[in-house]
Amino acid sequence: MITPKEMAELAVKALDSKKARDIKLLKTTDITVLADYFIICTAGSATQIKTLSDEVDRVLTEQGEPSIRVEGYRNGGWVLVDFGCLIVHIFLQEIREFYDLERLWSDAEDVDISALITE
Repeated sequence: MITPKEMAELAVKALDSKKARDIKLLKTTDITVLADYFIICTAGSATQIKTLSDEVDRVLTEQGEPSIRVEGYRNGGWVLVDFGCLIVHIFLQEIREFYDLERLWSDAEDVDISALITE
């Protein structure tokens, strides 16, 4: 079994491999019981939202950590993939700006992912 941090790092790499934009990893352990980590990222289209959610689910399922549920509307510009200790939010740009989760969870620790992603 892998740790929540390892799950988050694998998810960031999976999202980056499929060209997710502006990936943010937030450590939420100390501020909510919802999850230890949140990932927020932007997709360029509804098709890319599906690609990103499918890829992160595939990568973590291969590690024995399948998603618990997937919520949201691909056509509505947002999907949430819930792994229990990790929640992945994938948005179209305008929907991400509208919900502004970074502001909502501004008390969370912003984890440096520069070593995990390709620029």
